[in-house]
Amino acid sequence: MMNGWIDRGIGGFRMDVIDLIGKEIDKGITGNGPRLHPLLQQMNRATFGNKDLLTVGETWGATPEIAKLYSDPAREELSMVFQFEHITLTWGNGDKWTPVPLELPAFKAVLTKWQTELADNGWNSLFWNNHDLPRVVSKYGCNGENRAKSAKMLATTMHLLKGTPYIYQGEEIGMTNVAFDTIEEYRDIETLNFYRERTENGVSPEDMMAAIHENSRDNARTPMQWNASAHGGFTEGTPWIQANPNHTEINVDAALADTDSVFWHYKHLVELRQQYPVIVYGSFTPLFADHPSLFGYVRELDGVKIVAINNFSDETITVDVPDEWQIEGECLVHNGVVRSALEQTLTLSPYESFAMLVN
Repeated sequence: MMNGWIDRGIGGFRMDVIDLIGKEIDKGITGNGPRLHPLLQQMNRATFGNKDLLTVGETWGATPEIAKLYSDPAREELSMVFQFEHITLTWGNGDKWTPVPLELPAFKAVLTKWQTELADNGWNSLFWNNHDLPRVVSKYGCNGENRAKSAKMLATTMHLLKGTPYIYQGEEIGMTNVAFDTIEEYRDIETLNFYRERTENGVSPEDMMAAIHENSRDNARTPMQWNASAHGGFTEGTPWIQANPNHTEINVDAALADTDSVFWHYKHLVELRQQYPVIVYGSFTPLFADHPSLFGYVRELDGVKIVAINNFSDETITVDVPDEWQIEGECLVHNGVVRSALEQTLTLSPYESFAMLVN
């Protein structure tokens, strides 16, 4: 399946589970079959290859080496792929219905691997959300009083990496997961089927509903929350699924009216990427790689450096800064405190995040 879009001068195709097109069922080959890349190259030549289009493939089984095959321009396949290694780290034994807590060092190691291994060949996609995944602010951030702050932190973390960032509808206003009370309120066929299967085989309805609240695809499929009216202003009729009840507080109208909202933070990050080539093309060096709560890194290009540090926890974190990074600079983006220097000791409030242009 190919979903096309043309919006504000950008044209392209997202190719659903494209790593399955070379499958050979009789041989037990599903993903990454030997015919996959020749078929992609054939499609490239016959359709979009001679046009100015962006192409991205959904590839659940991609490794960095495989991603290079897809996205190396010389191979004439795709612009980039969506890879999901960072997503599945919170699936217990690879099962999304057995969610486990985020282990940030492992999470950072995966993102760092993709940043470094595709540094010179291929290209990264950068994303937190899509139509199959839970809302990132609920998954890795906070649904409570720090919702907006943690949403901004997550946006900064992802948008200052090397690659092409994607913003899924509602992410830019910090939309959250939905927790419907009963299974009958859900519509996603995967959610309904697994609920029936698991509960028939001994999983309690309460445990299964908790897993659904965390990982169901319907978390990303409730109607877009435009305003505080019925159904979030999505329709005056009956939507296919009910809006998240929090649409009365979290909606586009409210976000646009508040210049400190998640929306304006995303807009600023997009502007920074357009302003600073180092964000697009610069090298990536991790900071605090083993720290259980901080995700920090340095981007550098032609002597220009940007340092980004993000607190993924709901606790105040104090950390010693190595001598070589006790520096001064200009604060480019933050979610609460303007910081223009890194001193010997750095203290970050819950979900605090900032990026600094080094002088």
